[in-house]
Order: sequence, then structure tokens, then C-alpha cells
Amino acid sequence: MNLLEMKNIRKSFGELSVIRDISLSVTRGEVVSIIGPSGSGKSTLLRCATFLETIDSGFISYMGQVAAQEDATGAITYCTHEEMKKIHGYFGLVFQNFNLFPHYSVLKNIMDAPIVVQGRQKSEVREEAMALLEKMGLADKADFYPYQLSGGQQQRVSIVRALAMNPEILFFDEPTSALDPELTIEVLKVIRQLAEEHMTMVIVTHEMQFAAAVSDRVIFMDGGIIVEEGSPEQVISNPEKARTRQFLDMYNNR
Repeated sequence: MNLLEMKNIRKSFGELSVIRDISLSVTRGEVVSIIGPSGSGKSTLLRCATFLETIDSGFISYMGQVAAQEDATGAITYCTHEEMKKIHGYFGLVFQNFNLFPHYSVLKNIMDAPIVVQGRQKSEVREEAMALLEKMGLADKADFYPYQLSGGQQQRVSIVRALAMNPEILFFDEPTSALDPELTIEVLKVIRQLAEEHMTMVIVTHEMQFAAAVSDRVIFMDGGIIVEEGSPEQVISNPEKARTRQFLDMYNNR
């Protein structure tokens, strides 16, 4: 059973068609990187997968549980609020701009959702949060506030916050695009470590070498469609499609 199943997804904003009939499935333990030029629909696809955007047509399920599908008239129907609450527990999302609560300490940023949303015991959540911070090299920053951290530290806290919910799958939307090269390295190291631990991940990224190193599968998107997908060796090292080659040539010649 696929952990995530998306079929024939379409999404437009007014006259602009951003996602045009994309299907994507992700199995447990798989790392999928999505690459492509700006405006190709990569982030919108992630936002549809995590219900930050509603789809115009198609089908989405997590762990075999249907989240969105077309009814007999072709209109999209989403599952009930209770079912959606359960489905939200299956995934975590790490944004490019951290999205930490500025008025919460690092520890409170991490502990808030497991306690409020999942109703877990404060002592248990605190223990897990501190263990995750320790793993990320941030245990000494538990009582700091976001403004007291570097961008790389803030992004690592964002990853810990997502992991604290014990998700089945983690989505990353360009996790290093707001960081300078040195900080990018420390965040990519954390994601690489998660890949080695077989965390299921879907990563929208412009870091080609990183995508080649950590991914089981790479998807190249352009113009709202999947142009090419396969292993990193196939897509990044030996692309079949002229558009993929053109994109990678531009990237390599920057």
C-alpha cells in the first residue's frame, strides 16, 4: 500500500493552470525529490498534498484513507473534519521560511502541537522534544526564542517541530532557499541523516547534488506536468528528455 497516492491532480488559479494532470505515489521509506524551474508547480503540488490548497480535480489518499475525490458530477469532495484531522497526523511540512512562532521559545514551538492537537502528556512530549533537539545539536537552545537563532538553527527547529508529531511522511518545500551556503550545508546534513534512517520524505529542492545523493526517485516538473521521473542516475545524470537536459545544463553552468 502506498503511503501517499495522488491521481490526476489539477489546480488552477483563475486562468492560470498550475498543475495539469499530475499523479504521484510515495511508498514507505522512500525519498522523492522534486526539481524544476520556478513556476513549474512544485510548491503548489506540495500545498495540494498537504491541503493548504484545494484541488480542482483528482484523488488524494494517505495510508489507504481517501482524503479527496471527485463525486458523480466531477466536483471535488473532501473527507469529514474528523477524518481529515486523522489524515493531518500522517504528515509533517517544513516550509522554506521556518514559520516558527516568534513569541514562543524553541521548546514551546516544538511541544505545542503534540500537546494541543494530539492530546499527549506534557512530560512525555518534553522528553521527546529534548531528545530530538539533542539529536539536532540544539539541546542548549531549548529556552531561546527564534530571533536568537541563525537561519540554519531555525530551520532545524522547524524539522524537529515536524518530527515531534511522529508523522509517517515529511514534506520539505525548498528547505534551504532562505539560507546562505554555510547554513544550507547544516540543514541538508540533517535531512540526509533522516534519509539514512528511512524517513519517508518528499523534498522540493534546487540542490541537485543533494537530490542525487539522497533520493530514491527524482521527479522533474515543468509547466505543471511531470516531464521525467526515475532514479537520480536516470533523471539527473542521464536525462532522456530534452527539457530536462536543458534545465540541468542551465543549472550546471550557473
